[in-house]
Amino acid sequence: MSQPKDDTRLERRSMQVRELRVKSEDGDADRIEGYAAVFNEETVIGEWFREVIRPGAFARAIKEKQDVRALFNHSADHVLGRTKSGTLELEENKKGLWIEIDPPDTQAARDVLELISRGDVSEMSFAFTVHGPDGDKWDETEIKDGKLPLREIRDVDLHDVSPVTYPAYEGTEVGLRSAESIYQDHIQSLEGQVPEGDGESEPERQVPSDPDFVVEEILNL
Repeated sequence: MSQPKDDTRLERRSMQVRELRVKSEDGDADRIEGYAAVFNEETVIGEWFREVIRPGAFARAIKEKQDVRALFNHSADHVLGRTKSGTLELEENKKGLWIEIDPPDTQAARDVLELISRGDVSEMSFAFTVHGPDGDKWDETEIKDGKLPLREIRDVDLHDVSPVTYPAYEGTEVGLRSAESIYQDHIQSLEGQVPEGDGESEPERQVPSDPDFVVEEILNL
């Protein structure tokens, strides 16, 4: 899928994965393979909420054959592959989103292959937008126990996958939603849904000290 028109809805997640590697076979060009996302691994997003990616989150995007790019450091200047051209393959399995990249014979791509082979680059990241009102689901039942709300990612439009040097990004990066904006959107969606006079007060929500924290968390697998 191409870059969304409203790129303020774009989100990214980064993961440090042991499986990211260069696959070399006799007579074949080197390929990059690994997991861009792993299911059911919970992480805390900017002290605002917990998040987990559920199985099936990428199934529709793959079935629709969305035009997804493989980039280096999410830069459109460093294209490594593309689903439309057959140089990027995506597969959702029980563990997560598995990718295989057939990089071009360019100096930039050869540099990326060398960096991954040496272990200098070991993180993967993917860019996405949540698909429709059912693309994510919130659970706040554990707030009373002192836990943050839980956001489940269930269905996304996939824009790119990317080996990255640094999985964290600056809060001013264009196109990245802040953790605060995601949570506030959720709160606004609940307005008018709570019955009046039910006699129960809503649990107090704690405001994190760093509301500009970008939605970019490293999952240590």
